[in-house]
Amino acid sequence: MNAPKNRRWRVAAMPTEHLETSHFELETVDLPDVPEGQVLCRVLWISIDAAQRTWLQGATYRSAVQVGDTIPAFAIGQVVESRSEDFAAGDIVTGHLGWQDYAVVEPGELDRLVPTKKLSYYLSVLGITGVTAYFGLLDVGEAKPGETVVVSGAAGATGALVGQIAKLKGCRVVGICGSPEKQKWLTSELGFDAAVSYRDDDFRKSLNEACPDGIDVYFDNVGGATLDTALRIMAHRGRVVCCGVVSQYDTTNPARGARGVPGALIIKSITMRGFLYTDYAERFDEGFQALQGWLDDGSLTVAEDILEGIEKAPEGLIGVLNGTNVGKRMIHVADPS
Repeated sequence: MNAPKNRRWRVAAMPTEHLETSHFELETVDLPDVPEGQVLCRVLWISIDAAQRTWLQGATYRSAVQVGDTIPAFAIGQVVESRSEDFAAGDIVTGHLGWQDYAVVEPGELDRLVPTKKLSYYLSVLGITGVTAYFGLLDVGEAKPGETVVVSGAAGATGALVGQIAKLKGCRVVGICGSPEKQKWLTSELGFDAAVSYRDDDFRKSLNEACPDGIDVYFDNVGGATLDTALRIMAHRGRVVCCGVVSQYDTTNPARGARGVPGALIIKSITMRGFLYTDYAERFDEGFQALQGWLDDGSLTVAEDILEGIEKAPEGLIGVLNGTNVGKRMIHVADPS
């Protein structure tokens, strides 16, 4: 019987503008040895996130990715071999395992998962995506019943959850997306009060009409011109939650940010704040419990965009950057043994 091999996606070339499949190379190598104290994991599910593109631009909240590196990514895996007392073969774990079939990692870089739901949920509603939406909206945005919440990238992984949580908290919710099909999905399937397309010629007028009393909380996943438009419609003492800047990810020459800042903030006493999900690491259990409660009672619709096979990883990321996904995109690599 042939020994298993490891397929891994590496950076073949650094993009100078838009990301293309030619910037990646799929390499097949022998499985690595497992040093004393470390753990070999079989990758089961890979999270595809627009922020992975920024790691090819330079250092952010993590070190930059270089040519030849395996593409990093958060993933769910299963321990195959352990030379650590912290984990045993068969354990289901989460961690930054990368775009590959197998990964050798330090035990301190892994968290044990005891799943009670299907595994994909721990990359979407019960994973980083869920806690980002939960704390971003309620802690950073301080959304309150009766307020108007607008979320961009509303049909994406985080945006779809932000809108649903806002509805559960008694807010009026308006989604910004990129197609009539997504607009219909947001209102008919997820219960948004309104949805507008940033691609419409009359986008600003449409957003104005959808928010007659202004925007109390703008949850921004895209930045750029969409943020610029939303700022003009903010209500007095409105809050802007800066979660992502996907409009500026897929280029080495990103456009400048919103015009008139800080003037636009001063005039209406607007608060604009960025955050990372790791800011709330000590409160993750609070977020997970709330999300699981809503999931159990049927209050939340889980939207997952699943591609089969590690071969699909590059096109999966390119698609997210171009808005082809609906809900949380991920790659199903293997099932647990």
